[in-house]
Amino acid sequence: MADSRDGVEPEKRRLLNSHEETHFTAGDVVRDIIIGVSDGLTVPFALAAGLSGANATSSIVLTAGIAEVAAGAISMGLGGYLAAKSEADHYVRELKREQDEIISVPDTEAAEVAEILAQFGIEPHEYGPVVSALRKRPQAWLDFMMKFELGLEKPDPRRALHSALTIAIAYVLGGMVPLVPYMFIPRASEAVVASVILTLVALLIFGYAKGYFTGDKPFRSALQTALIGAVASAAAFGMAKAVQ
Repeated sequence: MADSRDGVEPEKRRLLNSHEETHFTAGDVVRDIIIGVSDGLTVPFALAAGLSGANATSSIVLTAGIAEVAAGAISMGLGGYLAAKSEADHYVRELKREQDEIISVPDTEAAEVAEILAQFGIEPHEYGPVVSALRKRPQAWLDFMMKFELGLEKPDPRRALHSALTIAIAYVLGGMVPLVPYMFIPRASEAVVASVILTLVALLIFGYAKGYFTGDKPFRSALQTALIGAVASAAAFGMAKAVQ
């Protein structure tokens, strides 16, 4: 694929090549990790706390927790795969529809290009040459309409599989944290205390990292994430005690 800068004037190309972009571009991966780790930390945490509240042994809590982590990772990974696959299928359908419209009603599509450019404050005498240039380049025209009319970016064909694996692995890594104390402490009533401390620390660290990478305030994000995990585990523990 040709570099998009090939048609740029030499001086402008030199400026572009000398400029290093610092924008964060791994948003999809970070989103998948956040989904996997946040659910992985809270759901098994709440399950372990609930079973501990019902006076289950550490071995039972650990067995149930590992089973939940395995099932949750598969379920979450499959959900991520289907979501990414649906997004890719939607893009293909819209691409075909837009392609047909460019062929069947080119004047209408050209008018839509003019309308889009006008929304950016570009005057008719300024966007006229742009519209004419796009009409001579069908592929560029199609790409323009997909991005600026429909707001759709071409998805990575491997996105669905990568999303499934990322979410599943993140869920497993997050889910094993609250279960670690039950591997070494036989009494669940004692293990749950260590699990609470360990998981809250992990939630604080994860929340801080999430806030840092997503542009939110890291400390506020850390506190919010830990609070959600604490409420979930306390609710499960209390319900188990009440039922018992």
